[in-house]
Amino acid sequence: MRIAQFRAARVSGSALLSLVLGATALGAEAAPPAAVARAQTFKIGSYTAVSLEDGGIEEPNDGKSFVIGHPPAEVAEVLKSGGAPGDHFEFDIHPLLVHAGNRVLLFDTGAGSSFGPIAGKLTESMALAAEDPSKVTDIFISHAHGDHIGGLVKAAGALAFPNASIHMSAPEWEWLSGMKAEEAKDVGISQLTSLVTAIRPKVVPFQPGATLLPGIVKAVEIKGHTVGHCGYQIGSGKDSVLYIGDAMHSYVISVREPSWKITYDTDPETGAASRLALDKRAAASGERLFAVHFPFPGLGKIVEEKDGYAWVPEGY
Repeated sequence: MRIAQFRAARVSGSALLSLVLGATALGAEAAPPAAVARAQTFKIGSYTAVSLEDGGIEEPNDGKSFVIGHPPAEVAEVLKSGGAPGDHFEFDIHPLLVHAGNRVLLFDTGAGSSFGPIAGKLTESMALAAEDPSKVTDIFISHAHGDHIGGLVKAAGALAFPNASIHMSAPEWEWLSGMKAEEAKDVGISQLTSLVTAIRPKVVPFQPGATLLPGIVKAVEIKGHTVGHCGYQIGSGKDSVLYIGDAMHSYVISVREPSWKITYDTDPETGAASRLALDKRAAASGERLFAVHFPFPGLGKIVEEKDGYAWVPEGY
């Protein structure tokens, strides 16, 4: 998710605090609620998985903050048809932890301390689930935006998961490690130099589409959002789950109107094509998806209906 368009990048000091708290950015009477830690356990075949709440972000339906090229009234109609509010978008942030044999896998790391009180609850959610950050062996990063990599380090700059290898696609790591300070702010990354310095010894770059842990994790290239954005196939066969990263953000718009372009994508045309392909793939296969920005806990399926596609969350 690109951060500059919706809240954090080009402001500082008290103005940034006001925007992060939400009232100024949203034009709303009240700020979005502060994040609350929570965890939801489920199974991926024989693996135990946990959805871990980090926080959430709200964006106004104003024709420029998320969907572009469609008037807010049209967007509101689609949002309401899917049971969502028509005047704004709600994006959750919940990384995924998976126990696979003797490995503890974490998919993305939330925002860390970068977004103020609306996010940064990953470690608290892990504590609720009796999960120890020092036990995480492998971290899989979908892409280098602040709400996905901010949690890699603590506020003081130390590694939050000191014993974990950090898997990131080679194009994404090249982009992140060569990023300039202003570009980092534009994607919600604070303290770029200390972040890159801390994680560099732990980063294991891979080529998109590579098998990373045979039979456990395979990278799935999903183009359009960033230069090296990847999802991850977790497990194998009918018991697997596809972690989709930022291929989709809104459980209504991204699924029902995948061809609509969004401001978060580096390449909006390719991003739209990837969403449509994901809709078709998931509906045809019936596979389970884990969507980090859909309503908590983010697990479900995409089904085809007479007028398009719809998200069906998995019940508990």
